[in-house]
Amino acid sequence: MFMLSHKRGRSSTDIVATACRVAFCACATFAVASHAHAQQAPRTLMLRGDALVTAQQRVRNRDAALQPAVDRLRKDADRALAAPLIAVTDKRTVLPPSKDAHDYYSLSPYWWPDPAKPDGLPYIRRDGETNPESKRDLDQPRLASMSDNVQSLTLAWWFTGESKYAEQAAKQLRTWFIDPATRMTPQLRYAQLVRGNDKERGSGIIDSRGFLDVLDAVILLEQSSVWTQTDDKAVRSWFADYLAWLRTSPNGRTEKDARNNHGSWFAAQTSAYALFSGDTTLARAIVSGVQERIGWQIQSDGKQPEELLRTRSYHYSNFNIDALSRIAEMARWVGLELWRYQAPSGGSLVVAIDRLAPFVDRQQEWPDTQLDPVKPDLLLDTFRKARLALGDAKGESTYDGVIARLPAKVAAADRSLLLYATPAGRK
Repeated sequence: MFMLSHKRGRSSTDIVATACRVAFCACATFAVASHAHAQQAPRTLMLRGDALVTAQQRVRNRDAALQPAVDRLRKDADRALAAPLIAVTDKRTVLPPSKDAHDYYSLSPYWWPDPAKPDGLPYIRRDGETNPESKRDLDQPRLASMSDNVQSLTLAWWFTGESKYAEQAAKQLRTWFIDPATRMTPQLRYAQLVRGNDKERGSGIIDSRGFLDVLDAVILLEQSSVWTQTDDKAVRSWFADYLAWLRTSPNGRTEKDARNNHGSWFAAQTSAYALFSGDTTLARAIVSGVQERIGWQIQSDGKQPEELLRTRSYHYSNFNIDALSRIAEMARWVGLELWRYQAPSGGSLVVAIDRLAPFVDRQQEWPDTQLDPVKPDLLLDTFRKARLALGDAKGESTYDGVIARLPAKVAAADRSLLLYATPAGRK
């Protein structure tokens, strides 16, 4: 299990003082619950445990600056609380080629009927234009919603101490990963298929990037009373099996070699699943290999040539940064540094982020093709994460200024404010 302990020696005075505080809090159930899961920074893989504890303390102290974000989180969690549990077996009108509802099944979103063919087959690609068929009774929307719900519910429990949120998150995890009647088979053979083409496609592995948020949610839930050791063992076993499939299947080998964001997300997933499964040696090897990837993906001026080929190039430039920055966060656990790494050619994660910065509030001036605007919340996540990770004069001066150019109400209510929190008194 990838969970390390932080225990510090304490004086007898400290122990007595702590005992008094606990006795005082015993009269209030909420206070006890909150106190209990704030004792130790969680060993989350991509989110920073110390930042989560900082935000938790600020929320408990009723910090007004965080209230809009807390309100947004609670609204999202309440919606997830009221929603039915999601299972990969919910498919009603379509099944994968295996005819097994436990097998994940999705269609590639940018493929459409060929108007030159009577039956429209095989489908043809229209980059950046989502075919609504890919969202109907297929598993990609289910996986995304499941991951979002688990994260919302878990974070709501973490920040409010209300057990109803943790209980629902645990139920959802058991439904998707553990319950024999509803669990997903740990492979993506039938992800992002194309109508009229029977070939399996490694590119569909990117669908499961939502699992990354699930991993950190599970690690947080380990500090709750509703998540059992049996649950934990079962989920970790599932991800170990999925990692094995990713590393040995033709689908996974193809995706591993992708030179664009697909390869970055494959590295992010496999390094995370390795850490989660306790294989730090494998995780370090994967993260170390990302240094070479940064060299070929990012130029010295921050341009990402593979992403600039897309019709939504600003979006995909940020999308690739999202994957690489998650790996950079995990690099902390294997003794490597990616945030400040610079390839021999001059490319780095920082220069890639800096190239996006001037256009956050004037995307129409972006010099490459971008069919639609990128939502502010995706950009807020990028720049708040970079600000916290870099933590130096550049991180604060440069990225504070970028964030200030995004809509103030959106920035104040965005949940990234809770995920990448700084101590009270700092933005």
